Amino acid sequence: MKIGILFAGTVLCVHAQWLNHPTPGTPRTRDGKPDLSAKTPRAANGKPDLSGVWQTEFAPAGENERLYGSALGAFVVPGDDPRTFSKYFFNILADFKPEDAPIRPAAAELTRQNAARIGPDSPSIQCLPHGITRADIFAYAPFKIIQTPGLIAMLYEVDNTHRQIYTDGRKLPADPQPSWLGYSVGHWEGDTLVVDSAGFNDKTWLDGRGHPHSEELRVQERFHRRDFGHMDLSLTIDDPKMYTKPFTIKVTEVLLPDSDILETVCNENEKDRVHMEKR
Repeated sequence: MKIGILFAGTVLCVHAQWLNHPTPGTPRTRDGKPDLSAKTPRAANGKPDLSGVWQTEFAPAGENERLYGSALGAFVVPGDDPRTFSKYFFNILADFKPEDAPIRPAAAELTRQNAARIGPDSPSIQCLPHGITRADIFAYAPFKIIQTPGLIAMLYEVDNTHRQIYTDGRKLPADPQPSWLGYSVGHWEGDTLVVDSAGFNDKTWLDGRGHPHSEELRVQERFHRRDFGHMDLSLTIDDPKMYTKPFTIKVTEVLLPDSDILETVCNENEKDRVHMEKR
């Protein structure tokens, strides 16, 4: 069961935490609960197996109130609590003071224009894909990793979006066809999966506030599964057309054991956009 709601320009589907699909091979405590602190599982090649359903860890208590204050009131919707979202979902430049943010003037102006569109004119309300950065850190919509030799698939609950990450040794294409989620290749550095992506169109936002990017965007993700139930994820955004230097955000992904992603169909929600008030 899912409940569709509006949040910061996004149609949300609250994940059904009450699903119970026991997963074979899951380490368990004496009382039968999944042991999230157990050792990191390994694939046949000895590398960490990242497979599973993952969800971005909620923000520490009080963090978003401290950063955004009364502005959080604009994001409150029934059935959801924006205080728990990653701070980067609201603002991918949250680690910077406004005067130190590495954003070019043209990108800052686009951000202001996009922020004014939050609501019926937001890309995701029109059922357009979220893009890598927003989908990776969407605290209320998990993603599923399926790891195989030579290829890793990422299935995002939000938008029913999928990605392919090639780990067969190929390089990024010199001139990839622009797409919503780009073209991704990965390699291992020790126990960390490093994924480089390029070939994006310029139609997605980096966060819920509307920070833009250009077709020059490159994203590097670093996945490190430190135990059975926790994975460190860092994302480095490099877009010289929009930002003065690359910058990195870091989040923790938490395993949702004995669960799965659910089907999300946006077109029914999209019909409601005509009834939304513009902010």
